[in-house]
Amino acid sequence: MDLIHKFLNLVAPSFTFFSFVFLLPPFYFFNFFLSILRSVFSENVAGKVVVITGASSGIGEHLAYEYGRRGARLALTARRDKSLQEIADRARDLGSPDVIVIRADVSKVDDCRRLVEETVNHFGRLDHLVNNAGINTVCMFEDAPPDMSLFRAIMDTNFWGSVYTTRFAVPHLKNSKGKIVVMSSAASWMNDPRTSVYNASKAALTAFFDTLRIELGSEVKITIVTPGFIESEITQGKFLQRDGNMEVQQDMRDVQVSSIPVGSASGCAQAIVNSASKGDRYLTQPSWFRATYLWKMFFPELVEWGYRLSHFSRPGAPHQQAPSKKILDFTGLKNVLYPSSIQSPEIKTD
Repeated sequence: MDLIHKFLNLVAPSFTFFSFVFLLPPFYFFNFFLSILRSVFSENVAGKVVVITGASSGIGEHLAYEYGRRGARLALTARRDKSLQEIADRARDLGSPDVIVIRADVSKVDDCRRLVEETVNHFGRLDHLVNNAGINTVCMFEDAPPDMSLFRAIMDTNFWGSVYTTRFAVPHLKNSKGKIVVMSSAASWMNDPRTSVYNASKAALTAFFDTLRIELGSEVKITIVTPGFIESEITQGKFLQRDGNMEVQQDMRDVQVSSIPVGSASGCAQAIVNSASKGDRYLTQPSWFRATYLWKMFFPELVEWGYRLSHFSRPGAPHQQAPSKKILDFTGLKNVLYPSSIQSPEIKTD
């Protein structure tokens, strides 16, 4: 067995290199041709039934507007009922013929079962499932509570919430030849410090839904979305605290986001619906963020060094003195690079 592995150690790199040289050009040409066909024959979502989790703010809210504008019937779910009702009203005004609101916490398996059942009972079918619900925390691993309750809460919502909901939705999606949209993140490869478990939850989503795509085959198509920094309550600075409450910490947000442009939620939502309608496997929004994957792949040490240099202040100094925040404050770039909606600490609180 060792001889076999030694042989493969010698052969596999050369075989892979020459395979890439000969296969990549026709492969990319074929994919380009397919992308043109998918654009021409993109799905019309008018009348389709769409479940959106985490629909009370941010990308989820604007996905409701974008699907509504295209005539889809919507089931909006989140923990904040008042916000959902307001968003449902606007989605109707934009063109959705039917919108229901389901108050649910996707970290609870029974809530996930219920939201799917209520959707199917009301509409009689399910065509798109958008797993969008997510929360974040900003905490050094060594500073987390020893019982790991803070980190478990992140995984319960970000990862298990999508898994639970998908499990109950899959039989209905197979009946309709439907689609799953899952909100991973560029954080799955660009591993910002202080968000270790958030990053892990997003990487887990990518791995899980890549595997599920193989299992389901052509019966259900899956689009994995990996946004960069997009206008939302997370980029507004809303983070889960050690006591289990959500709190806005914009100074810490400035450290983490720094001078990276924050994209609009409406533009992101439009790109997501377009991509899902075409049946794309992956979408990174904004598209320039895909370049960061290459930096992480080919220069991992440089990326890690950059994070340590920019995101940490000198020992004993508060995090507000991190170079990433100093650059933002000194240049005044926040007014240019951050949408006005995330510059205020006010968040929805029903």
